[in-house]
Amino acid sequence: MKCTFDKISQVFLSTILVLFFMAGAFAQSEEKVEKIQADSDEAKGEFIKADWQMKKHFISSYGYVIFPNVGKGGIGIGGAAGNGTAYEQGNKIGMAKLSQLSIGFQWGGQAYREIIFFEDKAAMDRFKQNNIELSAQVSAVAVTLGASADAKYTEGVMVFTMQKGGLMYEASVGG
Repeated sequence: MKCTFDKISQVFLSTILVLFFMAGAFAQSEEKVEKIQADSDEAKGEFIKADWQMKKHFISSYGYVIFPNVGKGGIGIGGAAGNGTAYEQGNKIGMAKLSQLSIGFQWGGQAYREIIFFEDKAAMDRFKQNNIELSAQVSAVAVTLGASADAKYTEGVMVFTMQKGGLMYEASVGG
């Protein structure tokens, strides 16, 4: 009987430990989501502070995604990645991931913020279905005072970036 009790105790203790670690992992991911959302709100303010005319894009676009912290680096082969918050008609609808792979002459690393605006429901739906790939025709506009005034949508998408730090030399092809 003691052998059975010990096995039951071990199974019970193992189950409790697994549940404890799962709860800890879930709480950590919730903290990460809250941090990304807070960083996204801050980034939105920084974009508007850098160019007050950006405010019209936040108001008039069907939706947008804010990536507050994108890291990019490479030596020959490079990549970029970041997490962000997605908004549709002004309301938070979820989280988003950005990833990029590039090949060509490149060296260094940089950090930046990025906002992708969607002109209409069709463009937003392509994004939500993971069917958006920023092509060479959709180039990012570096935010400076007045830069957003003449910016136009390309294929329903408009992209703005804001340098945070680092130095990157690049002549590459990516996707």
